[in-house]
Amino acid sequence: MARIDLDLAHAYKANPQQDSDYALLPLKMTFDDGGAYALLGPSGCGKTTMLNVMSGLLTPSQGTVLFDGRDVTHASPQARNIAQVFQFPVIYDTMTVAENLAFPLRNRHWPKDKMDQRVGQIAEMLEMSGQLNQRAAGLSADAKQKISLGRGLVRPDVSAVLFDEPLTVIDPHLKWQLRRKLKQIHHELKLTLIYVTHDQVEALTFADQVVVMTRGRAVQVGSPADLFERPSHTFVGNFIGSPGMNFMHAQVQPDGVHVGAQVLALPASMRLPLGDIKLGVRPEYVALADAQTSGALPKMTLDQFKQQLLDANNKSFLNLATQDDPNIVPRDKHDESQIEYLGNPFHHVLTSDAGKYNDKEHHKSRETQEKAWGLGLGEKGYYNNNQ
Repeated sequence: MARIDLDLAHAYKANPQQDSDYALLPLKMTFDDGGAYALLGPSGCGKTTMLNVMSGLLTPSQGTVLFDGRDVTHASPQARNIAQVFQFPVIYDTMTVAENLAFPLRNRHWPKDKMDQRVGQIAEMLEMSGQLNQRAAGLSADAKQKISLGRGLVRPDVSAVLFDEPLTVIDPHLKWQLRRKLKQIHHELKLTLIYVTHDQVEALTFADQVVVMTRGRAVQVGSPADLFERPSHTFVGNFIGSPGMNFMHAQVQPDGVHVGAQVLALPASMRLPLGDIKLGVRPEYVALADAQTSGALPKMTLDQFKQQLLDANNKSFLNLATQDDPNIVPRDKHDESQIEYLGNPFHHVLTSDAGKYNDKEHHKSRETQEKAWGLGLGEKGYYNNNQ
């Protein structure tokens, strides 16, 4: 296992002049020894490029790659001692499952007893103990990919195991099982695992730290909870969560935060600079509240609320936890033309009891929610300085 330090950029064309020329914009990043990481983002954002730079399949056009402080920028994958699992199965069909799993160990001349013991351990983790003597040619695509995963995990001495969307060909139900299994394997073997995916569910359930990427840039690194609760970038707020975070233009005035015709009172302990800000609200933390509840906003129909936003020249798309409404245009999470940096964000929390997440309220009928959309902003509404 190894600590991996990146200080680099990469462009596939010579003499890059602008950001769009880069597959990876200049970045500095550290992957700690024994950590479980995910590189998350839409297709073409630079995830696989970063993974291939770490593995040695690609040499960065500028900068360095360090493994435990040793410069391996120009070293081969063999010299880096990494294992990599690809999107589609890479196995030997003429070999048995056991022979496939043992292949990396046999190439390193492991004693047979130790090799058999390690193969049995990995097969048990992947629930393939009963298939060890079967030839790989007759197995399903799911089982073949499990062999690929096992071959990546079988060597205990690797610097890191790199996964490039390894569950693409896996049955959806088995995906859930394998994500749990990979998490378990990480805790048991303490390997450094780096996992590339465009699926936020895979990333957030597998990794301890997630690197969110877009347009060749790592826009935020943090735990799944940090990304959901405290996004530092509008892309992160909208990309993480289903539906994503709503962003609305608002204005801080002496009497509170103005969103359209609504005024949100701030707790006495909270101080925000006067002027325009961007308000981010998770749909999960909007709930119905009694009219007499302190901090509750007047109820209105969904059409009235949408009109208020339009009257305030608020062009935000709404992500609502209601049934499909043909009048609401869903925001494309991959539409990067609407990306805005939040600069140095204020991660302040509204503490009004009116909007605290209530599981019973959440499960009220969709019809009730649409007719009486109380919009009680709760303790998870975040203000961010719009810079």
